[in-house]
Amino acid sequence: MADEHGVDLLARQIRVTGRAYPLFEIAQMILAKPERHTLTFTVKKKPDGAPVQPLFLCALDETLWLSEDDAVRHALDRHFATFYQPERTPIDPPRGVYTFVAQCSMSGIVLGPPNHHDYQNQLRRLHAEKFSRMHFDTFKSKVRIVRDEAVVKKWIEDQSWKTEYICLNMPETLKLPNREEVEKHFRQVHLANIIKPVETHRITGTAGRGQRDRELNRLIRQRWEEQRRFPMQVATTLSQQFASRGLQFFKVNRAITHVAVARPRYLDLDATPVSEGVRKIVEFVNAKPKCTRKQLVESLAPAPAVVPVTPVEGGPSPAAGAPAEMSPEVAAVLTDLHWLAHQGHVIEFANGILETAKKPAPRPEKPAAKPPEPTAGEAATPAAPAEAPPAELAAEVVIDPGSIATATGVSAEAVAPAAEVPPAAEVPPADGPAAEAPPAPAPEVPPPTPGETATGA
Repeated sequence: MADEHGVDLLARQIRVTGRAYPLFEIAQMILAKPERHTLTFTVKKKPDGAPVQPLFLCALDETLWLSEDDAVRHALDRHFATFYQPERTPIDPPRGVYTFVAQCSMSGIVLGPPNHHDYQNQLRRLHAEKFSRMHFDTFKSKVRIVRDEAVVKKWIEDQSWKTEYICLNMPETLKLPNREEVEKHFRQVHLANIIKPVETHRITGTAGRGQRDRELNRLIRQRWEEQRRFPMQVATTLSQQFASRGLQFFKVNRAITHVAVARPRYLDLDATPVSEGVRKIVEFVNAKPKCTRKQLVESLAPAPAVVPVTPVEGGPSPAAGAPAEMSPEVAAVLTDLHWLAHQGHVIEFANGILETAKKPAPRPEKPAAKPPEPTAGEAATPAAPAEAPPAELAAEVVIDPGSIATATGVSAEAVAPAAEVPPAAEVPPADGPAAEAPPAPAPEVPPPTPGETATGA
C-alpha cells in the first residue's frame, strides 16, 4: 500500500491544483519506487488458531524470517560484533607434513586435510552455517582438493592460533571456546529479545528489497509483479486513504476512475445566478472542446502589448528574463476557474484539458406494476365483498353538551337537545273498524290532436 506521508503530499497537491488524476496511474507511480509504498505481512492460521507458517522478526535490522534457526544464524553473521569479541592466542602448529588441503569451491573456506582429526567437524560446521538448505552429500561434492603451497601454508598459520570468544555486555567476563558454544549462549541469553515471532508486520518498500530470506524475497517479487500488471490492491487501499482525507472519486466515460477535490456537478447558467467571469469561462469551455488553461487565459484575458524599454546611459539595464507580473484580469480568470474546479462545475484533468460537468440525463419513470395474470387452469377468483365496519365504529356517538358549551361559550341548556315527546296514544274507534276513504278520481287525459298517435302513459 502507499506510504502515508506520500499520500499526504499527493492529497495536498490535488487540493491546491484542483486537477483530476487517474487513480490507477497514481498506483503505478507509487509502485515505481520502493520508498513510495510499504509491505504488510500477515500470518495465516489454521482452524485451531495455530499459524500455518510462523514468521520471525530480527529486531536488529527489521528482517523477516520463516525459520528461527535462519534468523539466529543471520544475527550472528551480521551482528556478531554486537554481542561477542574474538580473541586469538598463539598455540603450537599442527605436526606432520601436509601437501594438500580441502577447500569449499562455493565459499573459498579452507577446511584442512581430509585426514586431519578436525576435518569432519569443520565440514559439518560450514554446512550448517552457510549451506543448510543444500543436501549434505551435494555440499560435499562441492569440496575440492587443493595442492597449492600458498593455500596449505595459510591453513597451517590459521591452525597456529587459538580463537576464543568474549561475551560483551555481560556483568561478568565469560569466554567461549568455539562457535557452537557461542550459538548456545546466544539462544539462552539474547534470543528472546532479538528474535521475536510476529503475526503481522509492516516494513517499507526499501526494507522489502533487502530481505535475506529466499522464500520471502520470492513472495515479495511475485506480489510486486502482479500489482505492476494490474494494481487493483494498491488502488483500492489508495482510494480509502484519499477518501479519509476528503477527496472525491468519479468515472470518466464509465471506465476510468479519477480522484479530485470534488465530483462533477452540472451548473445551469439559466437557473443559477453567477458572475460574468464565471459565465464566460463556462461558455468558452463548452464552445472549445479539449481546451487548456493557457488557451482560456489567452482568450478571456489577453496580454497587453509589451512596450520595449530603451536603456538609459549610466542607468541600470533592464533585467533579462525577469518574470512578468500577473495582470488583474488574468488573476480574476484564474480565481474564477479555481472556484469552478473546487465546486465540480469545471474539470481540469492531469493533462491540462478542461471540461464542464455534463447535465445529468432524466431518470426514466418506473412503469406501474401490472396485476399478475391467472395461470392456465386457474379460475379467476371473484372479488370479495366489502367487509362491514366493526361494531365499535358503528356504535352511536354520544355528544357531551358540557364540552360543547365550554368550547363555544353557549349555555349548556341551549345546546342540550329538547326532551323527546312520547307519541300520542292511539285511540281505538268506537264502532268497529274505520270507514275506508273513497278513492281519488283519476286525472282526465286530453284527447289526441289530429295526426298524433296516442301513446301509453
